[in-house]
Amino acid sequence: MGTFCSVIKFENLQEVKRLCHWGPIIALGVIAICSTMAMIDSVLWYWPLHTTGGSMNFIMLINWTVMILYNYFNAMFVGPGFVPLGWKPDSMYLQYCKVCQAYKAPRSHHCRKCNRCVMKMDHHCPWINNCCGYQNHASFTLFLLLAPLGCIHAAFIFVMTMYTQLYNRLSFGWNTVKIDMSAARRDPLPIIPFGLAAFAATLFALGLALGTTIAVGMLFFIQMKIILRNKTSIESWIEEKAKDRIQYYQLDEVFVFPYDMGSRWKNFKQVFTWSGVPKGDGLDWPIREGCHQYSLTIEQLKQKADKRVRSVQYKVIQDYSGTCCPLNRGIKTFFTSPCTEEPRIRLQKGEFILATRGLRYWLYGDKILDDSIKEGVSRIRGWFPRNCVEKCPCDAETDQAPEGEKKNR
Repeated sequence: MGTFCSVIKFENLQEVKRLCHWGPIIALGVIAICSTMAMIDSVLWYWPLHTTGGSMNFIMLINWTVMILYNYFNAMFVGPGFVPLGWKPDSMYLQYCKVCQAYKAPRSHHCRKCNRCVMKMDHHCPWINNCCGYQNHASFTLFLLLAPLGCIHAAFIFVMTMYTQLYNRLSFGWNTVKIDMSAARRDPLPIIPFGLAAFAATLFALGLALGTTIAVGMLFFIQMKIILRNKTSIESWIEEKAKDRIQYYQLDEVFVFPYDMGSRWKNFKQVFTWSGVPKGDGLDWPIREGCHQYSLTIEQLKQKADKRVRSVQYKVIQDYSGTCCPLNRGIKTFFTSPCTEEPRIRLQKGEFILATRGLRYWLYGDKILDDSIKEGVSRIRGWFPRNCVEKCPCDAETDQAPEGEKKNR
C-alpha cells in the first residue's frame, strides 16, 4: 500500500513539473494577462451589473477563460497516450524501439523529449510541454480554436475601452470623467478612473491578443487540415517522402494513405467524439478499403532503408561544442541555425558522421560509434555545422547527397 501511494505521489509530482517549463509559463502568462485585463476593461466599458448586455459580455469572458484553461490542462496532463512497455504483437512489419523495449504500434513514434513511444503522435508541443497524440489531440485542437476566439472578444473590449476613454479624455481633459453610456443604459452614470498606466496595460494586452489570434489561429488551421484527412503532421511528412522516393527511383508504384476514411466527416469523428474519449485503443486503427493494415509502417521501413543507401559519410575536421547558434562557425551558420527542437550533437576532430539530410549550412546525421562503446548506448544524432566536416573520400566520389542537400546547392 505504501509503495502504491509513493508511486502515485511521484507521478503527480512529475505532472506538476510540466508547468516548470518556458512553454507553459509563457502560455499561461498570456492567458492570465489577456483574461484579467479584459475583465477589468469590460467593467470600465460595459458595466455588467446594470444591463443584460453587460452581464452577458462578462459571463462570456469568464466562459472563454474556463474553456481555454480546461482544454489546455487536458492536453497537458491527460497526455497523448503511450505504447505499453514491452508491447509485442505478432507482426513482422513493425519497427522495434530499443529504448521502450517494445514494438512501435501503427501510427506511433518515439519522442525523445517524453522518452516513450507515443500513440498516433502528431508532434511534441513546447507550449503544453507534452506530446500531442491519440488521447489529447481533440483537447489540443479545441484549445487552438478557443484561444483565438477568446482573444478576438478580448481585443474588441480593449479597443472599445481605449476608444471611449480617449474620446472622453479629449472632450473633458485628463481628469476623472463621466462617460455617456446611453447605449448601455447605465443609471446612475459611474465615475471611472482610467490613467496612463491602465491605458498602457490595455494596449499591451491588445498586442498579445492580436498576436495570439494570428499565431494560434494559423496552428488551428493546420491542425484541422490534417485532421480532416485523418493524418498527423508526421504522417503528412511520411506521405511527402513516399512521393519523393517513388519519383527519385522512378518506381511503378503508388502510395495510398491507409487511414483516410474517404469522408471528412468520418475522419473528423476519429478525433472528436461527444464523450470526449477518442475512438479505439490507440494501437489498432480502421483502414480504407484496399489498403494493408501495415501499409504506413511498410512505407516507413522502405524510407529508412532508402535513407541508409542515400546517406553520406563525413569526417569531423573541426571541433563543435553542440551549441544551438555557434558564434565561432561563421555569421551565416549562426543566423541559419535550424529552427527546431531537434538536438545538436557535439563533435570532436577525427570522428565520423553519417549524414541523412541537410540544409545549406547545417547537416543532420548519426555519429558513428566504435564497436567497443556501441553496446548499451543509444545512437547519437542531431544537427551540426556543415563547415565542421568534410566528405570521406569514398563518398566524395559518388553523386549521392543527404536529403535536402541537392535542393540547396
